[in-house]
This record gives sequence, C-alpha cells and structure tokens, in this order.
Amino acid sequence: MTTKTLQGQTALVTGAGRGFGKAIAERLAAEGATVGLVSRSPAQLEAVAAEIGAAGGRAIALPADVTNRADVERAVKALEAQAGHIDLLINNAGLAGPFGPIGEMDPDEWWDAQAVHVRGPLLFMGAVLPGMRERKNGHIVNIASLGGGMVQSYLSAYGVGKNTAIRLTEHVALENKDFGIGVFSIEPGTTITAMAESTINSPDAQKWLPDMVEILKKLKAAQPDPAPVFAKCGDMVVALASGKYDRLSGRYMEPEDDFDALLREASATGK
Repeated sequence: MTTKTLQGQTALVTGAGRGFGKAIAERLAAEGATVGLVSRSPAQLEAVAAEIGAAGGRAIALPADVTNRADVERAVKALEAQAGHIDLLINNAGLAGPFGPIGEMDPDEWWDAQAVHVRGPLLFMGAVLPGMRERKNGHIVNIASLGGGMVQSYLSAYGVGKNTAIRLTEHVALENKDFGIGVFSIEPGTTITAMAESTINSPDAQKWLPDMVEILKKLKAAQPDPAPVFAKCGDMVVALASGKYDRLSGRYMEPEDDFDALLREASATGK
C-alpha cells in the first residue's frame, strides 16, 4: 500500500512511453506526484497517461525529442504551466546501439546515441536546475547502467554514453551541493524491455555481440515478467526522491546497494 510520499510534487520522466520509464512514472503517480511523461511517441504517452488516470493518479503527456533544445524547453514550460514547479526529474530515455567496432559503424549513428544519453539529460537538467536552485530543493535521478562502468568491445556507443552520464551526474551534484538538490545515477536492474528485445533482434548485435544476445535470450526465458525488476527500480527512485539520502548525492547506485548502510558509512567517514 502506497503512503503517498510524493503528494503535491511534480515529476518529469523521459522515455516514459514504455519499459522502465513507464514503470517509474506509474510508481511516482501512485506516490502522489503529478507526472509529466516525455518521449517521441504521443500515442504511447497518451496510453500511459490514461492508465495512470484510471488508477487515480495524474499524468500529462508531453511529446518531445529529448535531444532537441526547443522541444525540451517547451515540455518543461508546459508541465510547469499545468502542474507547478518541477520537484523531480528522471532522465531515463536511452538507446542500446549502434553495435560494432569503431571504424566500421556509422559515426553519425554513434554520435546520435550520445545525444540521447548525454545531451538529453544535459538539456533537461539545464532547464529545471535554475528553479530548483531558487527554491533550494529538488531531486534528479539519471538512469545509467552497469555498462557505464565496463569496457566491452563493439558496445562503445552505449558504454561511453552511460559512463558520461554517470560522470555528468557527479559534476551536477557537486555544483549544487549547497542548494539542497540531490542528484544521483542508478542502474535500474536487468530485465527484458523493448530495448532489450531490439538488441536480441538486431543483426549487428547478433554479429558483433552474440554472447550478449544469448544472455538476453536466456534471461527472457528465465524471467518473462519484468514487474519485480520494475518495482525495485521504483523503490530506488522513490527513496532517492525522499531526501533521506541526499548526503549520497553524486553517487552511482545499484539495486543491490543498501542505501541505509551507505548513508551510515558516509556519516561516519564524513564523505
């Protein structure tokens, strides 16, 4: 049973039409937040907004390209006009590919992936941070990945994008440590989403990363229901939005992490 811990707050979630973004948006709405839903797919957003509304929550569909500055600014202004200032930003939009070696893959496709992983969060953080600083309150969660801490052949577009998102989180946290703003990056968990399905079905992934494709196929067979992983990710986001763990701002967090233990350690060491 939800305790409505985010009652009265406004959240914005990118990549909210499906997968982790949809699950996060639904959880935030269940906790009482008004949720702005962003992606490039209006029909998906309207469906998610309708589901949230039917469950007693409030969501606003905001179709936008996260890499387009005008789109981002328009979406933020539209949400603020309809729901008030933004308290919580979840940068979730992402891509799995392109796959392949540098020198063979299309460099423009590689760069387009960086725009989603890095420019998108940069634009949205840039749009909401002035208000958060003025109010001396706010939370940002950037959805990263285990891949951001790994070096994997033929997966550089994803790995570099997620690694940069983690480091960008650290910079933004440091710049805003005196403004009461908590900024985190998280690994959301591993399950079969539409993005994972696209990887399984990608000829380039099958060619260059056959072992990874086989792992995803086995995961799909062993864990057909993503709901438990989605729920754990929702728990992480709600916990970080609560303010309880703001001393850990700047950290990269994983589902297995004990947030309370990390907080005790940080308090004991002064770090």
